[in-house]
Parts: sequence; structure tokens; C-alpha cells
Amino acid sequence: MPAPQSPAPRTPAGQPAPQQASGPGAPARDRYDAVIVGGGHNGLVAAAYLARAGQSVLVLERLGTTGGAAISTRPFAGVDARLSRYSYLVSLLPDKIVRDLGLDFAVRKRTVSSYTPAVRDGRPTGLLVAGEGTRESFAALTGGEREYAAWQRFYGMTQRVAERVFPTLTEPLPGRDALRERIDDADAWRMLFEEPLGVAVEESFTDDLVRGVVLTDALIGTFADAHDASLLQNRCFLYHVIGGGTGDWDVPVGGMGALTDALAGAARAAGAEIRVRHEATRIETDGNAAEVTVRTPDGEHVVAAGRVLVNASPQALAGLLGDAPPPPAEGAQLKVNMLLTRLPRLRDRSVDPRRAFAGTFHIAEGYGQLADAYRDAAAGRLPTAPPSEIYCHSLTDPTILGPELAARGYQTLTLFGLHAPARLFAADNDAARAALLKATLAELDAHLAEPITDCLALDADGEPCIEAKTPLDLERDLRLPGGHIFHRDLSFPYADEGTGRWGVETAHANVLLCGAGAVRGGGVSGVPGHNAAMAALGE
Repeated sequence: MPAPQSPAPRTPAGQPAPQQASGPGAPARDRYDAVIVGGGHNGLVAAAYLARAGQSVLVLERLGTTGGAAISTRPFAGVDARLSRYSYLVSLLPDKIVRDLGLDFAVRKRTVSSYTPAVRDGRPTGLLVAGEGTRESFAALTGGEREYAAWQRFYGMTQRVAERVFPTLTEPLPGRDALRERIDDADAWRMLFEEPLGVAVEESFTDDLVRGVVLTDALIGTFADAHDASLLQNRCFLYHVIGGGTGDWDVPVGGMGALTDALAGAARAAGAEIRVRHEATRIETDGNAAEVTVRTPDGEHVVAAGRVLVNASPQALAGLLGDAPPPPAEGAQLKVNMLLTRLPRLRDRSVDPRRAFAGTFHIAEGYGQLADAYRDAAAGRLPTAPPSEIYCHSLTDPTILGPELAARGYQTLTLFGLHAPARLFAADNDAARAALLKATLAELDAHLAEPITDCLALDADGEPCIEAKTPLDLERDLRLPGGHIFHRDLSFPYADEGTGRWGVETAHANVLLCGAGAVRGGGVSGVPGHNAAMAALGE
């Protein structure tokens, strides 16, 4: 490892000038204050902050475009619909990051929180959570006021927790005791941080369907039972109810790619250099200076940096450094994108499909159904009744559709399936994907007055506009370890042994983890990127 070198000279445009390594035939070698490995949204956040602070910054992205999992694409041949292909809703992105970086980016509130279809006494019905009318919907489903009152108490508690916890995500990590004091609610602390979430759900609610609606937020991309002693479900639930201090899940205007495009623009405007099709293959560091080996279409070269921020998984970080890898991760979801010529009619005719699909449409997510699906998957079987949830982006934000499609009433549907761990696809990914998709759509059809396949648009080749991604597909396409959308299991948002001041530190003083696998990572938040930049700047 060479000794640290003097700061790079600057070109008139403010970019670092290329530095030639000495010796005959030596590769060209650039030198930067910070090299960021991975051009996903967290890497772009870090790049923008560091460049705005006057540092020379290089972002290396393996793929042909920035954005990582937070991108918008046209997945269906010849169809003018730009879908958020992987990540699709925004909750955890702090307004502070949007303001600090001057992002031209907006979100819209959904008019409906959720709709959960059900059959009671042989009659199709459902639970609609949508502001006015929610109380009446609870009463019609459960036959009284108790469950609605319990809902109000429970989510009043989570909102108070959100108001206290969310602001800490962009501050140095609080200690466990400090966070408990900040929450200042012994019952909330017990329910969310000490006991399995299933205890609180069962103590608070009696209706199986209501219990299931509450539990779903604990299982997004997380394979766990309501009573898992690890409290993995609690950690997932916490991050799903604290976003923005309210727990609201908002629609990104223009799709998720609008955010990452804005972030890339902000980073470039501040002076950061972004290189696509540049894959980091090795990091060498002595704690003071680092060298990053980069593979490009033209061959390999080495970039020197004072600091390296890695917007990749902990497994990828270990591989780059030659360190021992962390425990393997396992994703547990099925992601399905669809384009429809119209929204399907519902068996519950009391609800307009435009309201039912405007929020989160829960399928096979009763409390007992979730437990059954978990047991099936834990035993190595595809769930008999796969649980999933759907939302329609285009109802809230039609800008993702071309003008002709929007005028003809086309709509998008995004489905996210639960309890689909990677292990179920290991023997035959294609066959398992097809089987799970068929079973999942059958569960949806059970609540529709017409099959969902009758509503699918056709692409330019005459094929139905539907695509499904398993954890193994995400591992292949995005290098998510085991297809885990959070890179690894989520952690509670407080300092623990070895977490460091910001939760982004590694065993190497000048190498930071700025991806979803950092403490307080996961989801489209920009929080790890912000926190890694603050750590790098000594804030």
C-alpha cells in the first residue's frame, strides 16, 4: 500500500486532473478525496454532500446507469409506461436531505391507506382505511367499536414513537438507553423493542383480519414469524411506521427514477464525477489512503483516494477488502409489475376499485394466513395461499404513463409478495417463480369479479404486460445478497457494540459503508449516504 499522496491538482472546471503513475507501462491513476463504490441512491446522496463540501468525488457504477434498485424503466416492449421496477414507495427519505441537496423531487400523499378484502358470512366485504369512513368500515367488518378504538390507540402510540425516533436517523447514533428516554413511553418501548410484536398485536386486537393488516408492516422483505424471539419482525415494523415522523408511505412523482435522477444531477452539479460501467473489484487501504481497482470496458486501472465509501452490501464490501464475509443474507419476497388496460371490478361492490387500489390492497394477509404461509415456507414449501399486497402508482401519479395510455385509462399495479424466501427458488428458479405467481394471482382473483389476467395490457409482441422477480432474480440483476432488499437483516436504530458513531464505520478507518446494510439502512431513505458523508466530514 503506497503512502498517502498530496492533494490532486484541479482542472479549470474544478474536477481532479488525472495523475499518471510512475514507471513504464503503468496504468493511469486518478486521485480523489473520496471514491464512492456504487451509484445507487445512497451513494449519490453521499457524493452530493461531499462534493458540496468541496471534496473531489468519484462515483463508480457497475451498471450502465445510476440508481441501483431505485430506478424507473420501461419493462414491457414497445409500451410507454415507466415503472418503478424494484423500489416503489417513499417513507424514510428525510425532508432534510431533499432540502440540503436542493432536489427537484416531490411525493404525493395517497388518499387511501389500505383496503383489505374479506368474506364474512359468505358475503364479500372488506376493511377500508381511508380517513373519513374508516370508523364505519371497522364497524361494518367487526360489528362494533372495539377494534377501531384499539386501532386508534395503537397507531397513536406508533406515531408518538415516530415523532421521537425519525429525527435521530440523521444524527449520530443514540445509545439504547438514550433512545428509550427519548421515546419516554414504557409500554411502547416494551411492545416495539423488547417483546415479539405478536404479543402487542394479540393484546391490542381481536379480529384476525385487523391483526393481519397490522402485522404486514413487520414482514416486508423480512422472513419472520410474529413471535420470532430475534425481534427481526419488530425491527422491520419499526422502520415501516416511523417514516417522516408519521409513518406515511408516499408516491414518488415521476416514479422512483425521478429521485435518483435528481440525486445524480445534484451530485454532478456540485462537482462529483460519475462513471458508469466502471466496476470496483478491489480496495486496498492502510487506514489513511486507499487504492481502488476498477474494471472498465477498456480494461483495469487503479484510482487513489483518501477515503472510500461503499454503497454495496456488507458481503460485497468484505469481498472488495479481502475480509471474512458476514453471515449470509436471504431475501424473502416476490415483486410483480403489471400494466392494465383497466382496473378489475371487485366482488365487494361497495368499494370503487379506484379507492381500493389507491392504497395498499392486502391479499391473503389475515393473521392466521400469514402464520400458515410462514410455516409453509419455513418447511421448504411454496405457501399454499401466498400473502401479498398491491398498489396502483398511476392512480396517484399518472405521469409515469405516456399520454395515450393515460387517456385510454391504463393503470399500473405493483405487487409485493411476502414469505417467499430465496431457499424456495434454489432448485429451479423459473419453475418456482411461475408456480408462485400463479398461486398469488389466484388469491387476488378470489376477491375480483373478473380474472386479473383479463385486464392485462399486451406489449408490442402481443405478450401480457406482467413481470415477476424472485430473490434470486434480484441477486442476479442487482447483486443483492440472497436477494435481500435491505442487504441484511435490519437493526434497531441505536448504537450497539461495534456500530461506531454513525453506524457506517468499518474495521478500516478510511472505508465507510454507505449502503442499506449500514445501521439505520434499508428502504429508499438516503440515510446511510447522508450519515457516511457526515462521518467522512468529521461532523
